[in-house]
Amino acid sequence: MTSIPSKISIIVPVYNVENYLAKCLSSLVAQSHQNIEIVVVNDGSKDQSEQIIQQYAQKYPEKIKAFSKTNGGLSDARNFGLDRATGDYIGFVDSDDYVTETMFEEMLHLAEKHQAKMVICNIQKVDQNGKITQKLTQIPNMPEKIDLEKNFSVFSDVSYFACNKLFKKDLFEHRRFKKGIHFEDIQLIPQLLLQCEILAQTQNFHYQYLERTDSITKTHTEKGVDMLKAVEDVERYFEESSYSDKRKELKNFQIFEGVYSFLAYLAFVKDHETFYGMADKLSIFMKERKIKIKDIFNYSRFGKNYLLSLPLKKKIFYLLFFAGQKRLIKKLM
Repeated sequence: MTSIPSKISIIVPVYNVENYLAKCLSSLVAQSHQNIEIVVVNDGSKDQSEQIIQQYAQKYPEKIKAFSKTNGGLSDARNFGLDRATGDYIGFVDSDDYVTETMFEEMLHLAEKHQAKMVICNIQKVDQNGKITQKLTQIPNMPEKIDLEKNFSVFSDVSYFACNKLFKKDLFEHRRFKKGIHFEDIQLIPQLLLQCEILAQTQNFHYQYLERTDSITKTHTEKGVDMLKAVEDVERYFEESSYSDKRKELKNFQIFEGVYSFLAYLAFVKDHETFYGMADKLSIFMKERKIKIKDIFNYSRFGKNYLLSLPLKKKIFYLLFFAGQKRLIKKLM
């Protein structure tokens, strides 16, 4: 007797993406893995997104489950989808991105082959003509199957995007995206990883991240402090996990997500009062965790010194920041 293939629920939050939604949904209904449900959540769009959703729902009623709700933000829309997903595995795709035809088939195969509750694929950035602008390799120089107890360095090395991963549904049994915050992926995905024993990966670049030319320029504000709060939430869960003895990896996570990622955001904050207020919060964050400047400079990711691998302008900004050169930082900004 032939067993029924595992079901995958792909959650797609939608908000004002009428120019990109069709390409996203077309890439999902064309998946080579047939046992899928595409949970499309219209989060209060004001453009023609709802009409596009209904067209696809009518054309592919066996695959698309369409929902509409008042606007509540990305976390709220994803949680809404999670509450209605019936699959054995969960994937997330942003509604202005798209994926390769075999993405979920391969990732499911790896999940079941290695009994992995989380599977990761590579990302490539593309422009609106489909031209590849950047390839983002997620976990280089590691095998397809990663035993976390033996290779826990990945905890501080991996990029915590939700959208290039496949998750066993039971990871979300007591976990949801935190509402009303920025950087919700940094807050939740590490917590899910801490529930895993085996991580699987493919080196294929299945996820296509669209760099939009029509998007509103991101305003960098004090909301960036949410990044530090996200790290704090992960720290609390880390202490309760089976990996709580791995202090070096926790510190590297604090450095990468709490210092380097925060500084990457801070570099674009234009208001000087906000900038220095956030800088003070970073200083407190580092002091409380006993993170020293030498720890920052010596931090390596995938065996390479992270600071030295940064683009020149960003490298100069970081060096000036830690040297306390406020006057020169203002010129650089």
